[in-house]
Amino acid sequence: MITVDQCRLAPKVLLHDHLDGGLRPSTVLELARETGYDALPADEAESLAAWFAAAANSGSLEKYLETFAHTVGVMQTADALERVARECVEDLSADGVVYAEVRFAPEQHLEAGLSLDEVVEAVLAGFDAGQRQARDAGRPIVVGCLVTAMRHAARSREIAELAVRFRDRGVVGFDIAGAEAGNPPSRHLDAFEYLRAECAHFTIHAGEAFGLPSIHEAIAFCGADRLGHGVRVTDDIDLTDGIAGARLGRVADYVRDKRIPLELCPSSNVQTGAVASLADHPFDELARLRFRVTVNTDNRLMSDTTMSREFMVLHEQFGYGWADFERFTVNAMKSAFIPFDERLALIDDVIKPGFRVLMG
Repeated sequence: MITVDQCRLAPKVLLHDHLDGGLRPSTVLELARETGYDALPADEAESLAAWFAAAANSGSLEKYLETFAHTVGVMQTADALERVARECVEDLSADGVVYAEVRFAPEQHLEAGLSLDEVVEAVLAGFDAGQRQARDAGRPIVVGCLVTAMRHAARSREIAELAVRFRDRGVVGFDIAGAEAGNPPSRHLDAFEYLRAECAHFTIHAGEAFGLPSIHEAIAFCGADRLGHGVRVTDDIDLTDGIAGARLGRVADYVRDKRIPLELCPSSNVQTGAVASLADHPFDELARLRFRVTVNTDNRLMSDTTMSREFMVLHEQFGYGWADFERFTVNAMKSAFIPFDERLALIDDVIKPGFRVLMG
């Protein structure tokens, strides 16, 4: 049996984590007092954490997203953004994460008068400070930023240009997020065409709350490098005859053949209703069919989770061991939006040696 303490020792790679979904409850309370935000549903850290977890566990992506009003509400100043980003890195490093891409939507942090550039600068400063502290503590971590545009808004081209403007300063890619239904990725084609012209990386939230059409648009029309969640790719897989006799449709076949990474988030996928339960999660089926699956947290506060806990969820549900977790971690590192030599160095010098120790 693997324990959660052992999981913390494993070198982990996280590709799908939202900055505004990972705040410490105590930080939410302190920032609310400092900024005058008075709409929190609780005034004590433990009860606030419980509220977030309960409110997010609705089975609806739209209701799940409503909880972010409180975290975004306290992230409207440069100091608050820098603190949240720094603490994010500290928390990930303490959990054994060695590489992470953390995403957030700058357009949601302008209420106090900051510009888009000032918002990104504050977050990157926090990431830099957190990485320095982690290195000094003997737990080095590399963190890249994904700049996200909200899919229901009309600023995706502007945010894509922001991502390119900061790509040599810590921004490694672009994303669109928000409610999928009624907001297809093809509405943002101009942003994706711009990014492709600039040879910039991007992922797209697709196949979470909405079905196969969102995945098809994300890869066929928009050219996504990765799929945020992508669990509904199983809508295009016939498992009547089991894994050995699986028949893949055109979209699923393309995703697998092209090795398009799936940013799967087991706990969150249940909370948002993307899957009915952990037992019904298609992670194992997709892994056995050799899709490029990766393990992610999505929103650590809302799901009351960490990467170590997500490993444990998969261990308990599907019986995975260290060799499996090494494969999923290498999958993620191969799929990161940093240069090849940097990815290879982390795989060869950090990830594989770390798992060799755990496997004895």
